[in-house]
Amino acid sequence: MKTFKDIAKTYEEALLPLYPLGEIKQLFLISYSFVTKKNSAYYMLNSTNEVTGTVLHRFISILEGLQTGRPIQHVLGVADFYGLRLSVNEHTLIPRPETEELVEWIVKEHQNNEQLSILDIGTGSGCIALALKKHLPQAQIDAIDLLGEAIAIARTNAANLNLSVNFIQADILEWDSFMQAKQRYDIIVSNPPYITPAEQKDMHNNVLLYEPYCALFVEEQTPLLFYDVIAEIGKQHLSPGGSLYFEINQYLSRETCELLLKKGYEDVTLRQDLNQADRMIKALLN
Repeated sequence: MKTFKDIAKTYEEALLPLYPLGEIKQLFLISYSFVTKKNSAYYMLNSTNEVTGTVLHRFISILEGLQTGRPIQHVLGVADFYGLRLSVNEHTLIPRPETEELVEWIVKEHQNNEQLSILDIGTGSGCIALALKKHLPQAQIDAIDLLGEAIAIARTNAANLNLSVNFIQADILEWDSFMQAKQRYDIIVSNPPYITPAEQKDMHNNVLLYEPYCALFVEEQTPLLFYDVIAEIGKQHLSPGGSLYFEINQYLSRETCELLLKKGYEDVTLRQDLNQADRMIKALLN
């Protein structure tokens, strides 16, 4: 007889070579919620019901996927972000809690605005753009990504969630070739690539091997490349009083703030994430 507690133990034994115990417990709880559609760990820990048939098979199938080192979001094919369930795959960055905090910042500051135009740069799965559209329904949102495969996933997510966002496949490094000269936005937001090669040694293989390299990493010599480019876009395409929001590399927060100030942005505000790491910046263009 196998109970949920037995399956949890099986997860621990199978995954200990890959993950610390605390993370394995989280992986099991995510699997449990996905398979059973229940969020109550109390029910799981106290249930003596035998787990059989399709339910048991689904747990084992997920475990087999996790044993390959794939992220659980890729094994399940979905990731939860700011109240939305999004399809994800190897062509999209897996949405993270820190990015939810960036969305929360924007929503709180602009929820009473009657009209908004927003540009999301490097949209990936569409997580930022779609979460903003859900909570700022009055906003008109454009979202750009280099990868056609990512744009396809983002459009699928928009259709599944019945949210209207204009997704555009384009290389933001060549922005002046496709952005209309008179186009203006009240908000430009981006979670661009910002991890340097030197930081790779501290990263888990389930990130290095399974998430798109171009969405994560920058060259060691130009770690602020995308912040520089996007700040220039803002100077041309932000409305007067418009806001620029970034997720940033915690180790380059001072340099990023200085870059924005040198480009003429004002009221540059740095915020920390839930782990007390420098993670978000807002800047105004007056």
